[in-house]
Amino acid sequence: MDKNIMLKQLSDPSEAVMLDKAFSSHFEWYRQGDYYERCLRENREGSRITLMAFYGDILAGCCHLLHRSKYPYFLEHNIPEINDLNVFPKFRRNHIASRLFDEFESIAAQTYSHIGLGVGLYEDYGNAQRMYTSRGYILDGQGMTYKNQKVIPGQPVMVDDDLILYLIKKL
Repeated sequence: MDKNIMLKQLSDPSEAVMLDKAFSSHFEWYRQGDYYERCLRENREGSRITLMAFYGDILAGCCHLLHRSKYPYFLEHNIPEINDLNVFPKFRRNHIASRLFDEFESIAAQTYSHIGLGVGLYEDYGNAQRMYTSRGYILDGQGMTYKNQKVIPGQPVMVDDDLILYLIKKL
């Protein structure tokens, strides 16, 4: 385990503001708003766990564990979902994502028999695809989804961040 990595659960409004600002400065696609305020509320309600990762004392990214996934198969089978993993580019390759996954798998194993996640299908998700399979995640067998709806053969879909395959892991 890397001693430089510290995880902390989102618990304070100032942390939500910090995440919002950090994500807007690290990712062009991120638009500031109330996302992390909603995450804080859900952390307090117990429906989500948001872990912030620090490398030394610098925020390096975060990830979430959803106890009730929006993906119908996970919801029906009581499978929590690791969601929205993001490590800031300059901190990648430092085992931060693995450390977040270790923690979420440990938390989930106390209550659940499986854990799941979704991954995009285009090249930008290549590193994530390799990491998830190397950690023992396997396809859930339900096929692709678009905006959490099954993709119907012969019907067109947009290849974007909403075209997802879901994977599961037995804990």
